[in-house]
Amino acid sequence: MHPRPLRRMGFLTIGLFDGDDPAAGHESTLAIIELGERLGFDSAWLRHRHLQYGISSPVAVLAAASQRTSRIEFGTAVTPLGWENPVRLAEDLATVDILSGGRLNPGVSVGPPMNFDRLRDALYPDTADREDFSYARVERLLAAIRGDRLTDFEGMDGLEVHSSRAQPHSPGLASRMWYGGASLGSARWAGANGMNFLTSSVVKAEEDDDFDRIQLSHIEAFRSAHSAGNGGRVSQGLVVIPTDSATPSQRARYQEYADARLGRTLSPVGPARLLFAPDLVGTTEQLVEQLQARAAFREIDEVAFALPFSFDHDDYVQILTDMATTLGPALGWSPAGGLEE
Repeated sequence: MHPRPLRRMGFLTIGLFDGDDPAAGHESTLAIIELGERLGFDSAWLRHRHLQYGISSPVAVLAAASQRTSRIEFGTAVTPLGWENPVRLAEDLATVDILSGGRLNPGVSVGPPMNFDRLRDALYPDTADREDFSYARVERLLAAIRGDRLTDFEGMDGLEVHSSRAQPHSPGLASRMWYGGASLGSARWAGANGMNFLTSSVVKAEEDDDFDRIQLSHIEAFRSAHSAGNGGRVSQGLVVIPTDSATPSQRARYQEYADARLGRTLSPVGPARLLFAPDLVGTTEQLVEQLQARAAFREIDEVAFALPFSFDHDDYVQILTDMATTLGPALGWSPAGGLEE
C-alpha cells in the first residue's frame, strides 16, 4: 500500500529548564515555537511534566506563544486530566484559544496521576479516594468546552452578571479536542465520542507484541468507531531525528541517545505491558524508508514528531530545520505559508 502524502507536520517538546534558572528554558521553548512558525510547521505541541524540570503549565506557555506568533497551531500532548479540574481547565483552554485566534488543539488523557500514591495527600487531601479518573473526566471537560449548562442560575446577582456556562466560550474548540490513547479501548472510546486521536511512541501490548501492528489496530479501531470513518483525524508522534545538516559530534550524540533507549523497545515493559517504538536517527533518505515501511505511518497524514528530551537548543534548531527543509518535503509535506528567511 502506498503511504498517504504527509499533509500536516508538527513537533513536540517538553521544554526542559534549570530549576535554579527556569526563565531561560521557558524562553528557549518559546524561541523554538517561533522558529517552527518561520519554518512552516503546522503545529507545535507541549507535553506536561508535573513535579519535574519540564513545562508544568503548557497552557500558560502557549498563551505567551500566541502573542509571539500569528499562524502556527498549538497543542498539548497530552494534558493528564487526573491533575485538573475539568471546568477550570475548560476556562483556561478557551481563553488561550481566543487569544490565539482559534489555534489551540488540546490533547488530554485520563487515569490516576503518575506517582499518585506519593502525592495524593498534596493533590487531593480531602477527596483522593473519591476522585473519578475515568473517561467521565473527559466528558465533563467536553461539556464545559461545548458550552453546556453547568448551573441553573444565570443573570444578575447584585451588581454582577453570571453565566450558566463556562466563560469565555470559543466556538470551534470542541472540534479540536484530541485524546491521547495507548490502548485499543481508548482508541475506540475516542472515536465513539467524536474526538481526534493522538497515537505516540508508546502503546499497550494487549493482543500483540509488535509495535507497528498494535498501533495500526488502534488507528483502525478509532476510525471504525468515529462517525467520520476514515475521515477521523489521527496524528502520530514518534521520535525522529534527521541528521542531514548535523555535525559529526551531533550525529554521534543522537545515535548514542537512541541506542541507550533501544532496550525498552524489545519487549513489553511493566505490569501495563507498555511497548515503545525505537527512536529513528538518520538522513532524510534513511528516515523516509523507515517511516514508509511502517503500516501505521502509511495510514496517517498528520504527525507531531517528538524532539528528544535532553538535547541542546542548537540541536533542536538543526533538527527542526532539517525536518522542514528536507524530511517533510520528502514525505510529501509542504510548509505552511512557505519557508521564511
